[in-house]
Amino acid sequence: MSLPRVADLLATAHVVSLPLVTRFRGVEHREAVLFEGPEGWTEFSPFLEYDDAEAAVWLAAAIDYGWRHQPAPVRDRVPVNATVPAVAADDVPSVLARFDGCRTAKVKVAETGQTLADDVARVRAVRATMGPEGRVRVDANGGWNVDEAEHAAHALAAFDLEYLEQPCASIDELSELRERLADWDLPIAADESVRKAADPLAVARAGAADLLVVKAQPLGGVARALSIVDEAGLAAVVSSALDTSVGLAMGAALAAALPDLPYDCGLGTASLLAADVTRAPLRPVDGSLPVGRVTPDAALLARHAASADRRAWWLERLERCAAQL
Repeated sequence: MSLPRVADLLATAHVVSLPLVTRFRGVEHREAVLFEGPEGWTEFSPFLEYDDAEAAVWLAAAIDYGWRHQPAPVRDRVPVNATVPAVAADDVPSVLARFDGCRTAKVKVAETGQTLADDVARVRAVRATMGPEGRVRVDANGGWNVDEAEHAAHALAAFDLEYLEQPCASIDELSELRERLADWDLPIAADESVRKAADPLAVARAGAADLLVVKAQPLGGVARALSIVDEAGLAAVVSSALDTSVGLAMGAALAAALPDLPYDCGLGTASLLAADVTRAPLRPVDGSLPVGRVTPDAALLARHAASADRRAWWLERLERCAAQL
């Protein structure tokens, strides 16, 4: 595939700023660039703190989705989980109520400024709301060292966790923790050790994880993510990065193309947005999302357009990243 010119990307580019229902990853608005290619609309939305080298991979994914026909789907809907930010335990029921029919919840833990007691209270509230049949997984975003992760695993054991997602930051730490928990039926999932690694397969080769969390944008697109899963030989969970519904459709295309989909996907996060770019946001209905491209609504693009200075910041970032491809 020949790369489009930067002028082609900028010609249809819209920079949006969408308010969140609750603070997430330290922000109250999610910013993204949307533009249209021959295959449809696509999204470029690396987090603000990422450098240009890392963000360029996200742009490669956006170009791939907008300019290349995607791998054939093997399913037309994908099951998704609810996502519970690091909220107070009392707020858990109202968060979960936004995720229609979801049987699985991913709970953020190890938040800076919070304690393990906060995590336990939040997970307890999720389990109480989901009931004994619900599936509960926790995501520490690499926030614990090995001792802290082992202690947290013991403290959270009563809530029958589906898996621990990125409990520690490094592959060596994940390996040690997996050895310490060898007698437990508690899988370790790798996220940052896949999407932020120079070698996304290193964690699998090291035997440091039981499953991989894969995201289309950070891994350079649907086809590349599929290749990583195939080479790793591990079960995969498809997730998102708090995308707009356009970006979530890219994630759903990845989930739809996987030969096996044993875990509910982290693609229900439009429910954490107070606004979106389409009048039919990709929010879960009966616990799943439809597979297919999303076309943004012109009026909503205008209503949620970012300020002039933020638009300039994002378009300059896009140009810098395009120069690296």
